[in-house]
Amino acid sequence: MGPDLRGMSIAVLGGDARELVVIEKLSSLGALIKVMGLPVKDLPGVTVIRNPEEELSGIQALILPVPGIDDNGCLYCPLAAGPLNLNMEWLDRIQPNIPVFVGLAKPKLAQIAAQKNLRLIETMKLDEVAILNSIPTAEGAVQMAMEMLPVTIHGCKALVLGFGRTGATLSRLLGAMGARTMVAARRPGYLARITELNLIPVPFYKLDEYLYDIEIIFNTVPVLVLTEEILRKVSPEAVIIDLASAPGGTDFRAAEVLGIKAVLAPGLPGKVAPRTAGMILAQVISRLLLEEMGR
Repeated sequence: MGPDLRGMSIAVLGGDARELVVIEKLSSLGALIKVMGLPVKDLPGVTVIRNPEEELSGIQALILPVPGIDDNGCLYCPLAAGPLNLNMEWLDRIQPNIPVFVGLAKPKLAQIAAQKNLRLIETMKLDEVAILNSIPTAEGAVQMAMEMLPVTIHGCKALVLGFGRTGATLSRLLGAMGARTMVAARRPGYLARITELNLIPVPFYKLDEYLYDIEIIFNTVPVLVLTEEILRKVSPEAVIIDLASAPGGTDFRAAEVLGIKAVLAPGLPGKVAPRTAGMILAQVISRLLLEEMGR
């Protein structure tokens, strides 16, 4: 008999197609799921929340959207009929120390969780999510580049900033497609790995020496790296796709003034491959919930 979550009460508030996949998975494992802000299917154990103040009491886990809430406390719920705020009175009904799953917790959500004594689990910080999520991110970034560039990926001069989870996957993909791929990193070990992959390593302190004829730049670094000073050395014909979380690592105002096409494109997995991204989340969340039941 396989693992199951029979009898575990879970609430899902907001989200998009990814959370719908998570709900399907948890339903198949026997969980009792209460949903708000999503158009759910008729699945075993799944009910729509009508009275959140009453129905959230007694839940053993809470699943929030990957982007969490905005600065006004509004949940990310593009599939809902209208906006949905994370009401503090709802959270007062929730038992302390239950796990609350979110992709990345913005400061407001982290503050709320601390006040209400809730245990935040940021799934996008887990390697098993972030590494697999880098695959649809890389594919989506290349798709955007193909639509924005007047040339093929094969043979173009590409620069990837950062060699973390997303940067590494994207660099390998570009290299496999025949792009002349340069990768900027700081750590000597990363630069050695870039060389081993038959890509061109670029120490960040030498970045400005490589910019003049680059056709496409992908940024994965979540701090400002493409400053106005750096952008002045980039060709106006170049395209910049910034994959870092908002506000990104690009001075977009300077790019606009300089006539460089630059776009901020975080959260690509949920846009270009929501089912794959949802399956990744479902696998990890279900495993973590099974561990919770064993506590």
